[in-house]
Amino acid sequence: MLLRKSKEPMIGLRPAEQRVEKGEIDPSNERRAPRPGTIVLAVIACAGFAIFIYSGIRSRTEAEQRLAQNVRSSLVPLVTVIHPKGGAAAQEIELPGNTQAFTEAPIYARTSGYLKQWYLDIGAHAKRGQLLAEIETPELELKTAQANLQLAQITATRWLFLLKTNVISKQETDQAVSDLNAKRATADSAEANVRRLQRLQEFEHIYAPFDGIITARNTDVGALIQNGDNTVPQQLFHLAAVDKLRVYISVPEVYATAAKSDEIVPLTLDAFPGETFTGTLARDSGSIDLTSRTLKVEVDVDNPTGRLLPGAYAFVHLKVPAPPGAVTVPTNTLLFRSEGLRVAVVRNGRANLVPVTIGHDYGSTVEVMSSLTADDAVIIDPSDSILDGSPVQVAESTQKDSAR
Repeated sequence: MLLRKSKEPMIGLRPAEQRVEKGEIDPSNERRAPRPGTIVLAVIACAGFAIFIYSGIRSRTEAEQRLAQNVRSSLVPLVTVIHPKGGAAAQEIELPGNTQAFTEAPIYARTSGYLKQWYLDIGAHAKRGQLLAEIETPELELKTAQANLQLAQITATRWLFLLKTNVISKQETDQAVSDLNAKRATADSAEANVRRLQRLQEFEHIYAPFDGIITARNTDVGALIQNGDNTVPQQLFHLAAVDKLRVYISVPEVYATAAKSDEIVPLTLDAFPGETFTGTLARDSGSIDLTSRTLKVEVDVDNPTGRLLPGAYAFVHLKVPAPPGAVTVPTNTLLFRSEGLRVAVVRNGRANLVPVTIGHDYGSTVEVMSSLTADDAVIIDPSDSILDGSPVQVAESTQKDSAR
């Protein structure tokens, strides 16, 4: 069926519609043109999809970068550091000792006899030359020896007279003369013993040799006192001068150089809690004891009031100065390697194993003589597998503490 062509103008129709009305185009073969609103929506949808794809790719890229960074960070160990303490203060050590009287002596008798009287008991203060006791010596037997000598003299004279008259024999006379000589020797011996005992009479009185306190009395009135080569001497009294005391201490060999003569040192005693006394390093033995590896040092303590007693347990506080340039570090920073003692120091983001020499061991800390300064960052609790020059990462908290 043919379309009818109309020659009349079609008013109010768009060009495309007019062409259809005129029969120039077939509406079945011509697609409808998109509307402007549809195009805008399509553009917006495409842009959103592109943004979504871009955001996904970017987030995945950032995640991969973070993962790679975390992997790299996990390969670098995180460490905590500490700075050595420079200018270590002098260490103070406590050395035990016993107080002793500066001068003390046991008092013995120089003659035999019986104790007649004692005048001072324990705790009494004796002055030099004061009488402590008297000894009563046994009676002398000189008169008996003299009587025997006189009788022998008379007998010998009589027998010599009778010999001249031939009344007795020569033998009997010789016996009488020999007896006379024996009796004379006995008398001479008795006289010598008397002279000896007379010289020993001055030892019947026992005097104090110096000012002090009687710390012991080991005899009583009537006690037999024997003085001789074949007897053990008996101690009668013990005298101690306590106006000054001695305290002997044993200084370990490593601290021997710290004990200097005439140095003033503090002392403490358990009997006087909270109080401190002073003493002077008077002298030392000048040699190390091979058994204990210590130096024997004498500390003199003035005790004018006698408040401190001999035999008390005391502690002498001795200061050990730190060597110049020494620093202290915790013991948990040390690395024990086959090549020697080391500490790990962080320098330019890497761990450097520094050889160190230990001075004094303070327990939780040790003294390092050289190779470290107060500015070094020493790793705490370093891993046994840490290598020299390996990269490390310092914990942020440590950095903040160091900045403060």
